[in-house]
Amino acid sequence: MKLLIIKIDTSQEVEDALSIYAMDNLNALGVESRNRSDFEQAGWLHDSTVVDMDDIKDLPKDTYFYAYFDEEADRDELVKKFQDKIQELKGYGLNIGDAKITTSYIEDQDWNTAWQKYYHVINFSRHLAIVPKWEDYKPAFKEQQLIKLDPGLAFGTGNHKTTQLAMMGLERAIVKKPISVVDVGTGSGILAVAASKLGATDILATDISDESMTATEQNSALNDIKNIRVQKTSLLADVDGKFDIIVANILAEILLELIPQMDAHLNEGGQVIFSGIDYLQLPKIEKSLDENGFKIDLTMKQGRWVGLLAITRKEK
Repeated sequence: MKLLIIKIDTSQEVEDALSIYAMDNLNALGVESRNRSDFEQAGWLHDSTVVDMDDIKDLPKDTYFYAYFDEEADRDELVKKFQDKIQELKGYGLNIGDAKITTSYIEDQDWNTAWQKYYHVINFSRHLAIVPKWEDYKPAFKEQQLIKLDPGLAFGTGNHKTTQLAMMGLERAIVKKPISVVDVGTGSGILAVAASKLGATDILATDISDESMTATEQNSALNDIKNIRVQKTSLLADVDGKFDIIVANILAEILLELIPQMDAHLNEGGQVIFSGIDYLQLPKIEKSLDENGFKIDLTMKQGRWVGLLAITRKEK
């Protein structure tokens, strides 16, 4: 079986938007990104997605975004949809780069393993390290928990700044007591697994894709975790119960849809962790949180990406 590859020469500013659009709207089998900045950080070798520069035959000007589809998919229609989405993102004021789109085909078994050479251990903090299942790694600190991960066809390897901001929020929010977490738009389940490793006792992971459900269940088993449940749904639709923490690493435009749903699913004194917010979109999120009775307790920033920890206003 072959896969159709759609490759877009673009920028990191729209990487997450294209990933979510490809998976959620176009039913892509998988997505992948290659950022020039990662390869230029030679000092990060074996701590992130970095390889020797001599290994790179096709280095992007900024970012190459790849989306993978079944070979029977309508190539021309998909290219047109990506072109329209790119122009939409440009209208938001985001940098779309050259926006050149090319297509090709590859044997699926070749793709399933080729990208693994670029994915290595992420020594995130003294409490957490993200370890691909094919790598052998010993904790750098006695208290460091290992998140073993096989992303498969789901989005989320831990490399992106937005995922790491969300993990920073979880480290801050989870304390040593029985605590429940819902990971909205879980992708590969990395944040759900991180929550369990940090001490959460009951975790629900939601997403709209079957690939995400499979990846989350597989990564839970890979880490011998029994307290993660999965539910295929859009955001918090059809979710029962309340939680101590709501975490969501998704684009601002989708967070705006999530915010009105949160109050019905948050325990008293609960916390909300957001990531995936481009700094240009932050005012919209701040306004919506305020209108829905939340206040921002902590702001985290890395590059142009913003993470937030919010709580319910007492006067609400």
